[in-house]
Amino acid sequence: MNAILAVGGGPSTYWYLTRSTGAVALLLLTLALALGVADVRRYSTAGWPRFVVDALHRNVSLLAVVFVCLHVITSVLDGFAPISLTAAFIPFTSSYRPFWLGLGAVSFDLLLALVVTSMLRPRLSRRTWRTTHWLAYACWPIALLHGFGTGSDARGAWLLWLSLACVAMVAAAVLSRVLPDLSAHPRASGAALAGAGAFALFLAIWLPSGPLAKNWARRAGTPAPLLKGAATSARSPRGSSAHAAGGGSP
Repeated sequence: MNAILAVGGGPSTYWYLTRSTGAVALLLLTLALALGVADVRRYSTAGWPRFVVDALHRNVSLLAVVFVCLHVITSVLDGFAPISLTAAFIPFTSSYRPFWLGLGAVSFDLLLALVVTSMLRPRLSRRTWRTTHWLAYACWPIALLHGFGTGSDARGAWLLWLSLACVAMVAAAVLSRVLPDLSAHPRASGAALAGAGAFALFLAIWLPSGPLAKNWARRAGTPAPLLKGAATSARSPRGSSAHAAGGGSP
């Protein structure tokens, strides 16, 4: 099927797999973060005991790791963009949208650190494990920016609404964690609210002039030969449909 698509001028199978696994990975990371916050609050009811929250959080996190790995593998195997396996681990070393792809590598490394430290938890101090665990939560906003900056579907309504829904879910989780402690811990709670608000404001300002604006592919760091090839493909009758399927930019 991959060969047929390549001959027909359309996106390859890996092209679809990369984008679908990336979207699913973002959704799972969002759920894992929200469940992690719920676990911190020691959320439980008679019909929803804490061990259920713990198990769900662990399983969703592991599933997120699986889809992130699939996303990395399919990105490397897809021959459209020059993404190497090294660039998936070492940030900002790729020739294709180096900064935005580098954010994906940073998020991936943080996720791997979480997995490794969880496996070594009996041998680590509680402070070390907790510090690494909370640091790994930074992989979510970094992964979100990576998806907006690197993905060719950033202007697609389905991905935009999915991403905004993930932002809303995380915002709700943060509020549920912070607001009850606002009077007891005003500095920490205020800092968390300020950080969440600043990130939301940044997205509201950056998206219209960034990934949602024209010529983002060029400004994001797409190599000139790929831009030229996409323009040539868009001018041909057979290539125009493939170009449209790619969200308007490589």
